[in-house]
Amino acid sequence: MRRMNDTTLSPDTVTFKRSHFYSVLVIVAFALGILVGYLAWGRDGGNAQPVAAAPTQPQAARRYDIPTDGFYSIGPRDAVITLVEFSDYQCPYCQKWHDQVYKQLMAAYPGQIRLVYRNLPLTQLHPQAMNAAEAALCAGDQNAYWQFHEKLFENSAALNDDLYAKLASELGLNVTAFESCMTSHKHKDAIEADMQFAINMGVQSTPTFFINGLAVVGAQPLSVFQQVINDELDGKIP
Repeated sequence: MRRMNDTTLSPDTVTFKRSHFYSVLVIVAFALGILVGYLAWGRDGGNAQPVAAAPTQPQAARRYDIPTDGFYSIGPRDAVITLVEFSDYQCPYCQKWHDQVYKQLMAAYPGQIRLVYRNLPLTQLHPQAMNAAEAALCAGDQNAYWQFHEKLFENSAALNDDLYAKLASELGLNVTAFESCMTSHKHKDAIEADMQFAINMGVQSTPTFFINGLAVVGAQPLSVFQQVINDELDGKIP
């Protein structure tokens, strides 16, 4: 992540630290998402946090260009379906999708789906979301990303720094190296880059998915993903 150079500004100019800048971006983007979702779905609708109004398949089959190189993925690299997930380890809807849809979906299309996980911690709503994302990437430094990823969703209601260290120990990681990675915030810039990318693209809620670039918003049921994937495999989507 590039840093802005310090400059001398006039008395009418307000400066922000980078951390404050990201906080403002998150607040504005997700506040808009909540407002739009409320108007479109009503008080009780939606399967994402915050609620954001969006169809399960974008109009005119718009495909978004989502980079996947350098991000953790599971499934064949040459899979016909690339499913990119923007998610938050402390988001209840993300956990719901992980628990109720993820494994069934991968089993329904063996060898055909590559899942790419990208971080979008809603730091204003979930105080442990950023730390959890950092912990997963620190575990990844020791080749244990997906094992740690699973443990985080299994314990999403009890996330804290003590838990991360405990999980690292249970997975046989070098706990000293893990904790050094955490205290140095080694991966924070990469996570903030993910956040900025998602916000700039218009993502307003978690979880948000892209199936070969086609947007699916919220913890939608298995049938929704199957419909989009089947249409994609059958060549029905331009």
